[in-house]
Amino acid sequence: LKQVFNKDKTFRPKRKFEPGTQRFELHKRAQASLNSGVDLKAAVQLPSGEDQNDWVAVHVVDFFNRINLIYGTICEFCTERSCPVMSGGPKYEYRWQDDLKYKKPTALPAPQYMNLLMDWIEMQINNEDIFPTRVGKCKEEVL
Repeated sequence: LKQVFNKDKTFRPKRKFEPGTQRFELHKRAQASLNSGVDLKAAVQLPSGEDQNDWVAVHVVDFFNRINLIYGTICEFCTERSCPVMSGGPKYEYRWQDDLKYKKPTALPAPQYMNLLMDWIEMQINNEDIFPTRVGKCKEEVL
């Protein structure tokens, strides 16, 4: 388990919501509803009086954190040798393109693809223009 939390691995720490903020309260509400065995449709419904962009942002960050944790527990078993292709079964192969280093869709080993993907998602989440940390300041056209 120590290896999962090693900073040099692909696991990244959770992005935290500052206690006392409205986003922190939304996060607590989302966590409570997801852990209570409630209907998922009801759990993700926008609470009355809350900003839709803030609610979506909280769920996007929570989803990223959960995926990151799950990936962190399995990444040591998927090496470039054991997972030479990023695929979704025999019918689907995922290729990476970022218009920077990879200008064309490029086949990569699964661990390399996942590292690039998680870095890219983290950059999006940390981009203040897309996910501002102040409540109610989201750009409508982004979400």
